[in-house]
Amino acid sequence: MLNWFKGNKTPPLRETTDPAETAPVAFPAAEVAVTPPPISATAGLPAESSPAEPGKKGLFARLKEGLSRSREQLASGVERLVFGKKEIDAELLEDLEALLLQADLGMAATQEMMAAVTEKVRRKELADPQALTAALRAALLDILRPRAAQWSPRKGETQVVMMVGINGAGKTTTIGKLAARWKGEGFGVLLAAGDTFRAAAVEQLQAWGERVKVPVVAQGSGADSASVIYDAYAAARARGSEVLIADTAGRLHTQGHLMEELKKVKRVLAKLDPAAPQQVWLVLDAGTGQNALNQARQFHEAVGLTGICITKLDGTAKGGVVAAVAKALPIPIRYVGVGEGVEDLRPFDPQAFVDALFAEKTG
Repeated sequence: MLNWFKGNKTPPLRETTDPAETAPVAFPAAEVAVTPPPISATAGLPAESSPAEPGKKGLFARLKEGLSRSREQLASGVERLVFGKKEIDAELLEDLEALLLQADLGMAATQEMMAAVTEKVRRKELADPQALTAALRAALLDILRPRAAQWSPRKGETQVVMMVGINGAGKTTTIGKLAARWKGEGFGVLLAAGDTFRAAAVEQLQAWGERVKVPVVAQGSGADSASVIYDAYAAARARGSEVLIADTAGRLHTQGHLMEELKKVKRVLAKLDPAAPQQVWLVLDAGTGQNALNQARQFHEAVGLTGICITKLDGTAKGGVVAAVAKALPIPIRYVGVGEGVEDLRPFDPQAFVDALFAEKTG
């Protein structure tokens, strides 16, 4: 795939009969700039642009810490329910179901987990209330495992990761962290400042570019988003970059006319390369709870999602939304965010996630 443009050739002008989608080369040329990051701009980031992760124990500790509020809601809640109980009765199961719903696991995931637990009780495989936690862990893993699928750029090809999501979900920050990660893995990375609608969005992405030393393609305020991303793709191919991360305007999933702009970006990229964008990732704020499902469904219908990043798990007790999303949608969960550091955007690992969610309070 994409072998036809090897050799870093500039893409030909597009043929189009749609005046609303004339080739973006008619717009002012994009500015591609790499500015050395000032010392203050690197605050809170690793000394190097690579995510240079510590050992596994350190990573687990960070994940456990980031999920502390969700663990208090779910795992500690289960402990409180079974404290002093001698048997698993109907009342305990009813309280357990209510607890799972309060933790934002959603109806579908809750019902699946409760069915698994109830079946074990019926078969007398589960009688000790203290063993409920182990049964819940196993049921949760069964839901999460099918959604674990990592993606990484390939050497020698220019691939586009188009990022979508509503304002405030952490989209631009996620882009910066992904850029740092992939650059640290040795890939050529370029960013496209396609969020030309929100005030200061371009500047925010440029600041991230400076912090992680990744070039950003941008145009003036109010420029056409598809034009910016067109120019960025041409620049990525000319530079031999393996991955172009394209920011897009944050928008409510209920605003149909704005969603049409995302479809336009996809059409423009497809005219340059039928395979582009290779990835379309939605960034969801875990704190939005069940509304995250509505967002995901609408974005998936509009642009065909290939991945989901769930952010801000460290700031909410609604970590169960990860299970709700995994159960409701056949879309891989690529990354989860459990803190502000670059290393806190973690590739989604169901086993590590569940272990951290049900970890002991000490140790």
